Amino acid sequence: MSSITNRLSDLGIQLPDPPAPVASYVPARVTGNHLFVSGQLPFMDGQLIATGPIPSSTTIEEGGIAARACGVNALAVANDALGQDLNRIRSVLRVGVFVQSDGRFDAQPKVANGVSDLMIAVFGDAGRHVRAAVGVNALPLDASVEVEFLFEID
Repeated sequence: MSSITNRLSDLGIQLPDPPAPVASYVPARVTGNHLFVSGQLPFMDGQLIATGPIPSSTTIEEGGIAARACGVNALAVANDALGQDLNRIRSVLRVGVFVQSDGRFDAQPKVANGVSDLMIAVFGDAGRHVRAAVGVNALPLDASVEVEFLFEID
């Protein structure tokens, strides 16, 4: 695997400072060869970029962009937890995507593709993961999307 930092640069991605937790939890936890990253919201430059349910307040396309932003924030958290060495990530094992959804909305997987596609772009085949894309009636701070991660590390 090429340097993850170089790959991010090639993709035009500069990692932000890791977002601070919005409640009583830790942003990441390493145990054995696993890194768990708590649910990330779609913050960009300190502001939520997507709020309210999909598709009435936020479009499916905007939701995908928000899911991608959650992924970038998760990488910032992972980078911090791994001592600024994302090359310790061997694979993306699982991604859990929560989509604030209007009743009867069933395209959560389309929203989730925003973050899944990012993980594959960054990590190549090691970015292919199992995933859940779940519709919920509300998320913290009225965010449209929240995404959690499980990485395999060395």
